[in-house]
Amino acid sequence: MKRSEKKELVEKLKDELDTSSSVIVAHYSGLTVNESEQLRTEMRNNGAKFKVTKNRLTKLALEQTKFKDLIDLFNGPTAIAYSDDPVAPAKVAANFDKKLEKFKIIGGSYDGEKIDLDKINFLATLPSMDELRGKILGLISAPAQKIALIVKEPSGQLARLVSAHGESMDKSN
Repeated sequence: MKRSEKKELVEKLKDELDTSSSVIVAHYSGLTVNESEQLRTEMRNNGAKFKVTKNRLTKLALEQTKFKDLIDLFNGPTAIAYSDDPVAPAKVAANFDKKLEKFKIIGGSYDGEKIDLDKINFLATLPSMDELRGKILGLISAPAQKIALIVKEPSGQLARLVSAHGESMDKSN
């Protein structure tokens, strides 16, 4: 890789990390291609990115971000997962950490604060931003649905009463 390509890669990674709220660092030694693709797909489906990069280049990118405290974790075969949703990378990484022996979370950062495995596992239990948005929309729309049912109900009762009266008249004839 040429020097200009490396510089471009570092700059791109720095920009992506600047917009992220959490970063998870893991060792991935021994993952099969299929497992690695499965991990990438799962991250992407949850709005996170998963990258295997050269440690030296990742350290250079991290130095210029709020995640610079993670630099000491980059020894050996490391990969990073990151997203603007603080829960997404933790959720997927924790799930893969439990499923695959070859994938081990070694640390992370949330909004620039270094976090350990316990805090990462806690983040993984929280609902994602999309789940929270769905719950909020449900809470907002529930009163409107109840009002619509209440308004609709008297006319429904009247219709049932007329229908029942009509049926009773048919039986009596």
